[in-house]
Amino acid sequence: MPFGHQKAILGIAISVTAMATDGSATDGDLVSDTPTEQIKKPTHKLRNIHHALEASPVLSAELLALCRWGADYYHYPLGDTCQLALPAVLRKPIAMPKNKQLFWVLNSAGAGTEDTSLIRAPRQQKALAVFKQFKKINHSQLQQHHINATTIKALHTKKLIDKQEVSEEFAAFNRSGSLLKEDALALNKEQKLALDSIVFDRFNSYLLDGITGSGKTEVYLQAIHNVLNANKQALILVPEIGLTPQTAARFQNRFNVPVATVHSGLSKLQRFKIWQAIKYNQYPIVIGTRSSVFSPLNFLGLIVVDEEHDLSYKQQDGVRYSARDLAIVRAQKFDIPLILGSATPSLETLHNALKGRYRHLFLRQRAQTQSVPTIRYISSNNAGLGEEAITAIGQTLSRGQQVLVFINRRGYAPTLICQNCKWMSQCSACDNRMTLHRTQSKIHSTKQYLHCHRCDYRTVVPPKCPHCNSSQLNFLGSGTQREEEILETMFADTPILRIDKDSTSQKGSLEELFRQVHTGKPCILVGTQMLAKGHHFANLGLGIILGLDQSFFSSDFRGAERIGQLLTQVSGRIGREDSRGDVSQVLIQTQFEDHPLLQQLLKQNYYEFAKTLLRERELTAMPPYQFIAVIRCHSPRAELAQEFLQQTRHLAESIIPPHTNLQYLGPMPATIEKRANRYHFILQIKSSSRLERQYLLKQLCRQLEINKQSNDLHWLVDIDPHEF
Repeated sequence: MPFGHQKAILGIAISVTAMATDGSATDGDLVSDTPTEQIKKPTHKLRNIHHALEASPVLSAELLALCRWGADYYHYPLGDTCQLALPAVLRKPIAMPKNKQLFWVLNSAGAGTEDTSLIRAPRQQKALAVFKQFKKINHSQLQQHHINATTIKALHTKKLIDKQEVSEEFAAFNRSGSLLKEDALALNKEQKLALDSIVFDRFNSYLLDGITGSGKTEVYLQAIHNVLNANKQALILVPEIGLTPQTAARFQNRFNVPVATVHSGLSKLQRFKIWQAIKYNQYPIVIGTRSSVFSPLNFLGLIVVDEEHDLSYKQQDGVRYSARDLAIVRAQKFDIPLILGSATPSLETLHNALKGRYRHLFLRQRAQTQSVPTIRYISSNNAGLGEEAITAIGQTLSRGQQVLVFINRRGYAPTLICQNCKWMSQCSACDNRMTLHRTQSKIHSTKQYLHCHRCDYRTVVPPKCPHCNSSQLNFLGSGTQREEEILETMFADTPILRIDKDSTSQKGSLEELFRQVHTGKPCILVGTQMLAKGHHFANLGLGIILGLDQSFFSSDFRGAERIGQLLTQVSGRIGREDSRGDVSQVLIQTQFEDHPLLQQLLKQNYYEFAKTLLRERELTAMPPYQFIAVIRCHSPRAELAQEFLQQTRHLAESIIPPHTNLQYLGPMPATIEKRANRYHFILQIKSSSRLERQYLLKQLCRQLEINKQSNDLHWLVDIDPHEF
């Protein structure tokens, strides 16, 4: 077994290098390797090293350096960041699978047995004949010859065959023949210019800023072809599990090399085996979600971060790292190019491109001859589909096309309300309203329940109002389940495919739904943001966007940016292979069609819209012009969390007093204060200098670790948070 005990690996005291440069974590500037801190212990108290557990380290020097950088930048213990780079089975030695393959081998007694000696046991006689032919058989060969475990046990008991365990050998992938299964597509002028601009023998970050349908994936494919020709490997990050099969299929159809997919949908054992094969250079191409940024690739030649703007790249529990930012750091350590692709770049990435830190590559036309769909707003006072939208759906289906109805709310309705006293279904453990869900069993009976999407608490729907005992309970608003129900009534002969977290919870369900869509037959897709990310549906002729109005009142400072990204991404799913001119359209149902943000998106494009938001961010001193860190704290008692953060602020101010370019805000309640019966508070630190912020947090975290806290209180540091 070539891997050691996790505690032995992670228990070694390795200090973390200090932050030495002041620049954006997304601008490619690495920290310098300053001398590590030494543990000052008397020599006679130090134990000698007895022996090395393994011949080679589990983590390569390059991956360990990446983990050190992550530990230092995000202010987490090195052991925690190293665990991100290890498969789960290596963290618990008792669950560690053996790296051996089992064989059954014919021994001399079995070889000397007469063919008719087992005539009274025909299955054993047949199996023995197979052993005499092959001498040594593994598990898959036993299945192939229909030899069951009972037969094997009987032959082993009679001492006719022996058990043998052989260590698996991992050989690096040996390239032979052509790299391509199918020819590359012809590039248009913009695609060719973008590809020719990439320099493959040194580090640089490239923003591939292309509208939806502009052929960014083809640029990725041809760039990776160049990398494979140089006998190097490529890593492709995608934001969601749902995108990995589609992306992997594109690469498997193009290249004649093994392609690995890494995501949380795999079992622990599957992830371990893939990790092991990657470590031994069996996969020239690795495609995966956030955690795959730690894949043990030894000959990395290119990293691609697709849909780089997506919030899924930021881990929201455990070590709160950004996979996009770590990908940039890793590319610099390997001295290789990195491509950040998006139709709607994040404001941080766009800012770096405008400042010249990234090479900005534009794709402003669709790869084929298809035109961009017409986008217009339609008014409606209802939360659900209006008459104009329903008419457009009927017309689109009659042309043999498909329809996408986007509503970013799961369940049947966002809340349950009493018409008499205005009571609303509130989660008892959270400051969050409970969503009404409806499910149908196989016998078509409808089951209703209330579900808190924050803490996952579920309860039955009360028969009467708990507050006034009125029976006048009604739902408020609309979700994917309700829109599905309405559409099934209106378009009974058309398949209605709902795609959200609830409908795709079972393994393989998402792939089956997408398979139906890819047939091209008329259908209506109803779904959440799972449908807005990078999917290619050839026959979508109409998109309808519902429930947008609530986003205008978001307290999130990134709210406007997310609206622009969401509208642009959903619109980009429409008319991707429409050869009928301007038939394809997107309808945005809203009561605020005169909102300036919507008007700018309609009359200009996301690029101009984003530059407007950047000017606003600069005026309000928000990222990317200021660097934010949040210290989060939660406890069963609100006063305990608040008091801790108040003391933390006093401690921080004693390290660096507030000044013009360093501000403290809080303690204050988090956006959702009460979650799962715990009260969440935050302390915000905002600085114009990343170096100053990092120094402050390093000193502050040391002090907080020394000061013992109540067991009921938990705190963490969130660097470059996506929300408060």
